[in-house]
Amino acid sequence: MKAIDLNSDLGESYGAWGMGDDTAMLAIVSSANVACGFHAGDAAGILKTVRAAAEKSVAIGAHVSYPDRVGFGRRDMDVTPDELIADVIYQIGALKGIAAAAGTTVRYVKPHGALYNRIANDAKQGQAVIDGIKSVDPSLVLMGLAGTPILDLARRAGLAVVAEAFADRAYTPDGQLVSRREAGAVLHDPQAIAQRMVQLARDGTLTAIDGSTIRIEAQSICVHGDSPGAVSIAREIRRAFEADGLHVASFLDNR
Repeated sequence: MKAIDLNSDLGESYGAWGMGDDTAMLAIVSSANVACGFHAGDAAGILKTVRAAAEKSVAIGAHVSYPDRVGFGRRDMDVTPDELIADVIYQIGALKGIAAAAGTTVRYVKPHGALYNRIANDAKQGQAVIDGIKSVDPSLVLMGLAGTPILDLARRAGLAVVAEAFADRAYTPDGQLVSRREAGAVLHDPQAIAQRMVQLARDGTLTAIDGSTIRIEAQSICVHGDSPGAVSIAREIRRAFEADGLHVASFLDNR
């Protein structure tokens, strides 16, 4: 039975401000990208999410970001390499401490939002993120956008990597994510999304926003936890996978 990882961005609530339904998502996904406080998440909420993930045997990753609470980490920042290295070290270290308190471990790193998009093709900031990860724990896996240079850059630096695709995002003909500022960038129909992901898992292809077919080799599929209807989307993807003989399991299980 072919296995595919299903991940979601969690731990993003802050105080009285709730974001997503972590409890429901953790019953569906196999990996959790947990906020580290720079774009979202407070200490108590992050600890609660990590404990819940541990109880469900869901793999935990550090969802590192630019320091941008107001913009939810979605504003690009031209930071220096030294600043970015330190920010990555700080965030991974914080989540490692919380994970240890919850009796579990951080297994991988997935940059968030604007940082994720920037390092996909920006070697300078990408190398800073890699250096930050290696400074803390070189056994951590870097999760990045499938088909982009950051994955090869990380491999050459000695990091293990996992290529990721997005269930609820549209793609350009060259395999990039359609900007959230453009119409049709975010997908909402659970059934249509699920069938796209079955196609991706089985054939390694997707239909781009212009109707063309593109090839994407990915070992993990993300459903954004803050998207409207995120739980319904994730649940339908898992149902469609299992109906098609696909097994949902963390990419770490195959290493």
